[in-house]
Amino acid sequence: MSVLLLRLAGPLQAWGSAARFARRSTENAPTKSGVLGLLAAALGRGREEDLSDLAALRFGVRIDQPGTRVRDFHTAHHCDSGRAMPLSERFYLADAVFLAGVEGDNRLIRQLYEALLAPRFLPFLGRQSCPPSRPITVGPPQEIPLEQALRETPWQAANWYVRRSTARQGDSDTPASDPPLDTLIDCPPAEIPDFSVRDIPLSFDPRHRQYGLRGIRTGRPEPPASPPGALPPSPPHEPTSLLPPADGPSASTWPPDTTPPESGLPRIH
Repeated sequence: MSVLLLRLAGPLQAWGSAARFARRSTENAPTKSGVLGLLAAALGRGREEDLSDLAALRFGVRIDQPGTRVRDFHTAHHCDSGRAMPLSERFYLADAVFLAGVEGDNRLIRQLYEALLAPRFLPFLGRQSCPPSRPITVGPPQEIPLEQALRETPWQAANWYVRRSTARQGDSDTPASDPPLDTLIDCPPAEIPDFSVRDIPLSFDPRHRQYGLRGIRTGRPEPPASPPGALPPSPPHEPTSLLPPADGPSASTWPPDTTPPESGLPRIH
């Protein structure tokens, strides 16, 4: 099994999984259907061709630079008749950078890598109006697990974002090249996913597009260690901690009297 990593960076990206009618939304990270569509375009496959080999690939993505969600009020006219098309809202991710990876058969992964070096159709980041701003390929295929590839690949964020993130940390000893980053990876069939999304492409045929349900497992970054001399974290607030238990003392003796006699304050009854 081999892994192919993709750098998805551009001024705008849009990765919709539930777009309907006049509202075209975007997820916070690339979808499996969007990335496999990019790979199918690089191979030169038509929309009616079989996708079973691509859909069987294991998919994961790392959020290197989450970007900013922007809204576009979209108008359009028919190119032949000039008739106005329905108004729509379209959402995008601006200035985002992701590291996506697909894992599968060595021969297919090598074929995908070579196709990205000389794509048959131009790749785009979710929508045709979203071209990539940096080379998509990070390097040749690697024979390591997908989780390891996403964990060990250097941070792909833009230089300005790295400088800003480092300044926010306020700790010169923390390397900017190795921050904690969120990952979203296909959940194995035997495990319970953290959440599910319908983005496994079964058919890109515009007459009848079909998508299957995919379970996703999230990777949470470890909290940073407290610097020397820092105060211990506050205990979690539990608003019901002062309530009497259901089988505990009666209301006449709850809460207990904790007022010191020498305080001069009225005692609680």
